[in-house]
Amino acid sequence: MIITRLRLSEVYPRLAANIVTLLDTDPLAATVGDLPYFGRCTCTPTCPTLLTAPQGAQGPAVRTLEREGVDVIWLGLDPGRTSIAGIEVLDDAELTTLR
Repeated sequence: MIITRLRLSEVYPRLAANIVTLLDTDPLAATVGDLPYFGRCTCTPTCPTLLTAPQGAQGPAVRTLEREGVDVIWLGLDPGRTSIAGIEVLDDAELTTLR
């Protein structure tokens, strides 16, 4: 049996495109198109984090993405800091507006 998982870019295409744009030349930008989507974090009922790895896979490292000097997205990285494990969207416009 083959299990397929949705990709972040399928569920939130504008968010994925905005992350790539904001990361610019950061090597993480090349990984965004292949990020799986595990749903929303369930640690609390109001947690805004979108999971791109199983819950608990995120380490303490965070990559902050800014637009005009304002934090708009926080990327939670895995312990090795080589992949994005969670995404916290601070500005809802990043979900719906291609910038």
